[in-house]
Amino acid sequence: MTIREQLEQLEKEHLSPYAAHSTDTKGREKPISPDDLRTQFQRDRDRILHCKSFRRLKGKTQVFISPQGDHYRTRLTHTLEVTQVARTLARALRLNEDLAEAIAMGHDLGHTPFGHTGEEALDKVIEGGFQHRVQSRRVVEVLENNGAGLNLTWEVRDGIEHHSGKILPATLEGRCVHLADRIAYVNHDIDDAVRGGVLKLSELPERPLRRLGYTHGERVGEMIASVVRQSMDQDDVRMEEEVWDALMELRGYLFERVYSRDWAASESEKAAHIVTALVDYYMEHPAQMPNEYLEIAYREGTQRGVCDYVACMTDAYAVKMYQKLFIPTSFDGLN
Repeated sequence: MTIREQLEQLEKEHLSPYAAHSTDTKGREKPISPDDLRTQFQRDRDRILHCKSFRRLKGKTQVFISPQGDHYRTRLTHTLEVTQVARTLARALRLNEDLAEAIAMGHDLGHTPFGHTGEEALDKVIEGGFQHRVQSRRVVEVLENNGAGLNLTWEVRDGIEHHSGKILPATLEGRCVHLADRIAYVNHDIDDAVRGGVLKLSELPERPLRRLGYTHGERVGEMIASVVRQSMDQDDVRMEEEVWDALMELRGYLFERVYSRDWAASESEKAAHIVTALVDYYMEHPAQMPNEYLEIAYREGTQRGVCDYVACMTDAYAVKMYQKLFIPTSFDGLN
């Protein structure tokens, strides 16, 4: 038996009957030969890890736009924290840890520059709207690998698209990521907001803290434990109602105090202006986009190509292109 076949056998022997087995995948759009070392979901994880969109996450805002300091989360560190929580959940519930890891690593590949501020700006100017979860699936299916996509399994693509929103992922591993995303961002956004002076720990609502814990580690640990207690040997992954309500209360508090961005309205307005201005410019001048996006514009329409190009940008690259297009360069004149 190859190492892959041994791993597949271990899945059958040790995973929950509700877990997704790599041998039972619905497959890829383009069939590929089996690998001797890695299962199907392990190969997906590796393809995501090595793609360009994953590397760009380090230059994309999580909550704080252009933070002064090295310890604020970026979209990349958020992804790593979601991956850690999702793997912990999957391992405890005897689900397929490799599938959960692959979905978590790919879930935000389609996010815009400047975080949700950029997403909201694109949503306003793109016909039909813009959702980063849908764009993330488009990244792995269409945009990566010079337009060939990453050719991932159906289960990973489904989990990526439905990591947020009302439609739950089809697999329990995807539902682990769905919860892990919320567990991660609610807790690390509190951490970053306190570090940035936007709020004080003493200002957090007392009721959810009494239930979840007063430190970052206590809250994350209790949320994970709650999911395990509620979901062990079940055909669904969910959090205990009391803990879920406490999580939602903290999330609501963050929307009121942090995500509303009253504390940084001017920076958010600047970021939204940059995104909107870039979309408007490239809609008028599509030939100035890189060839890969110009080809998309020819095939699928100018707006589709422009949306893909602007959404892929890091914060710094978006600022650089805005400066190049709209800010006059210095001119010394003639001597």
